[in-house]
Amino acid sequence: MAIHFNQSTIAPIFTADGIACQPLLNEQRVRGILFELDRLTIPPGGHGKLTTAPGELAWFQMTAGTATIHAAGRTLPVAPNHIGLLPPKFEGTLASDAGATLLFARVPKAERLDPSICSDPPPFRVLDWQGELLLQSEHDARKRIYIITPKMFGTRAIRGEMIIYPPGTECPVHHHQGGAHFMFILTGEGTCYAGAAQAMSVQPGDVVYYHDLEPHWVKGGKDGDLIFSEFFVPSAVATEWADPSKVCTWIPTGLNYRGGRASRLIEKHAHSHLADV
Repeated sequence: MAIHFNQSTIAPIFTADGIACQPLLNEQRVRGILFELDRLTIPPGGHGKLTTAPGELAWFQMTAGTATIHAAGRTLPVAPNHIGLLPPKFEGTLASDAGATLLFARVPKAERLDPSICSDPPPFRVLDWQGELLLQSEHDARKRIYIITPKMFGTRAIRGEMIIYPPGTECPVHHHQGGAHFMFILTGEGTCYAGAAQAMSVQPGDVVYYHDLEPHWVKGGKDGDLIFSEFFVPSAVATEWADPSKVCTWIPTGLNYRGGRASRLIEKHAHSHLADV
């Protein structure tokens, strides 16, 4: 069965810096999981370290507030539209004047998923997902934005996407092979399904974790867009559709989420044969 819960049900653990850490996904909750996912809340005026060990990869997604990253002589402001990748042996700090919340994930042994991580590590990079190319489903009203791919970040250990379901939109039944993934609900409501009998009503702050090979699909709610981010570990996860005639094909709109010119271009492609986009 899929794992489903809301972030509010996880008790925080406070660090020495006063940062509240809620462990969302780890080995204690999911046996054999390849990554750890935490929700970090930085109090107003708070700050903490951002570090990764050798052979470890990490990424973050801001969900509320604003903060500043200090690393390698750079000062970088981040807001809820920012997602970043931290390479092995990264050292930096994260500070917030007014307070901030972010998802923070680690892949402890990323070299098992991408052997080049140590010899040719990806760069530290932060992007604004709202400036990335918006893709439209060929068959329905769903939209997709790639936020972490091998081509964008230079690693095959993880893959991330932002998904938008207008009201009533539903995707076909499918499963993934070669890795697990989770969804974090950012905005709106809807229903996530798993297997033949599991229906999960979702709302902002919900986490849904699907196991490898677990059939699933999603349906948007009645009012407003359902928007969620989803991350796959590793990136090379194959997608198989219960009905092959309903394979999702994604068409580039040429625009970003804000309606302006996108930061890059992607060719039309089928999600079942995802290239290095």
